[in-house]
Amino acid sequence: LFETAIALIGERGYEAATLRDVAARAGVSVGLLYRYFPSKRAIVFALYDELSGAYARDAAELPTGRWRDRFIAALESSLRVLGPHRVTLRALVPVLVGDVEEGVFAASSAYSRRRVQAVFRSAVADATDAPGPALADALGRLLYLLHLAVLLWWLLDKSPRQRATHALVALLGQMLPSAALTLRLPPVRRFVQSADRLFQEALL
Repeated sequence: LFETAIALIGERGYEAATLRDVAARAGVSVGLLYRYFPSKRAIVFALYDELSGAYARDAAELPTGRWRDRFIAALESSLRVLGPHRVTLRALVPVLVGDVEEGVFAASSAYSRRRVQAVFRSAVADATDAPGPALADALGRLLYLLHLAVLLWWLLDKSPRQRATHALVALLGQMLPSAALTLRLPPVRRFVQSADRLFQEALL
């Protein structure tokens, strides 16, 4: 039922796909479908849960090294895990970004969101060049936000085989060494922590 629902959302878009259509395609009664998924929102949250779990498993063993390299590995892992679901996720972009009840930052999706955030915090906190705990937390959250921006770019990318996304990831890899150096400067550290506070206030 879940796979049928996800496929139908990918084909028709979130608004156009109905639970009645899902039940008809799956060959079950609407009542049976409601026992498992009482609303389309439940399907979206089930997708968040499935993908965040798959990502946490895939990214469980980030390479040992500097936080900038571990971030790129975490980002590439996310693109790899989400790749097979790109069509459905594209159809869900208005929900993922714009719906306060069902989007990425909805209260009901907090568990899945924290599971993904934990990967980016670990990418920084467990790196060989990890900053102090407070700064590692702040930087991890901002890298998580940067990762979401890259994913949105990827979903909207019209280049062949998302070539522009791969180029963007490579460009980030080239820029991050400079970012790591500037992070040693007190004004930059204060900026990271201030930006993190704004991120938490606005979205978390």
